[in-house]
Amino acid sequence: MKSYFITGIGTDVGKTVAAAILTEALQADYWKPVQAGALDFTDTDTVRSLVSNPVSVFHPEAYRLKMAASPHRAAAAEGIEIDVHNMHLPQTENNIVVEGAGGLMVPLNKRFLMLDLVQQLGLEVVLVSRNYLGSINHTLLTAEVLRYRKVPVAGIIFNGEENAASEDFIVKYTGLRRLPSIRQEADFCKEAVAAYAKEFESSL
Repeated sequence: MKSYFITGIGTDVGKTVAAAILTEALQADYWKPVQAGALDFTDTDTVRSLVSNPVSVFHPEAYRLKMAASPHRAAAAEGIEIDVHNMHLPQTENNIVVEGAGGLMVPLNKRFLMLDLVQQLGLEVVLVSRNYLGSINHTLLTAEVLRYRKVPVAGIIFNGEENAASEDFIVKYTGLRRLPSIRQEADFCKEAVAAYAKEFESSL
């Protein structure tokens, strides 16, 4: 059984699209532990709308928070504290794709980061990077903290417009395994996700 935690170098780098593609490629279950904001159409709803296979199960979030903010702040706004120790992988006999919120160093409460949840769940990470000014620094920092904390990394996905110079440097410097890229699309629909999933099937 294959299980992956999808994280990114920051917010809005394409984690949800990447999660949909991996969910389709593996016909995996999907779980988003913490949803902060956008409760009318969550990341789980987005992935469900993009996945075609009849096997995937979409597990309910452990926390659904109203404020579009860091999880610790969004939880505090509702007078609650996220209990990391009670967050466990949903029971399933299928592959599972777990999507984080924000980046690795996003706080879940006053003591624990998203990175701590990754380690608690014991999953391999798939890192999503996006090319923008400063993204090399953000990608290398993320890769370094994963290495320092001895978190296994299945590979890196570059999402969005291609920048060969940046991407080649990041792969060479970090030694991360390069997974297929996800390029800028006019519309990410089920058909596009299914096409990308075919590319990823042999890489996972």
